[in-house]
Amino acid sequence: MPYEPGSPQCRILITCKAQIESMLNDLSRIDNTVHIRDQLVSVHNQLEGLHELHRRQPLGATTT
Repeated sequence: MPYEPGSPQCRILITCKAQIESMLNDLSRIDNTVHIRDQLVSVHNQLEGLHELHRRQPLGATTT
């Protein structure tokens, strides 16, 4: 069963994380991209942190 996002924000974060995962996969085939991949992993981790905050937030509640 596919993951069902709980909010539009979660859907956006899931999509962004998937795009970064795709970029990481593609870049792994190119030499001298370790630094760029490390930066993308860092951004992915930041998005995961935001996603975790949204998952814990009650539906309908918003933060700024």
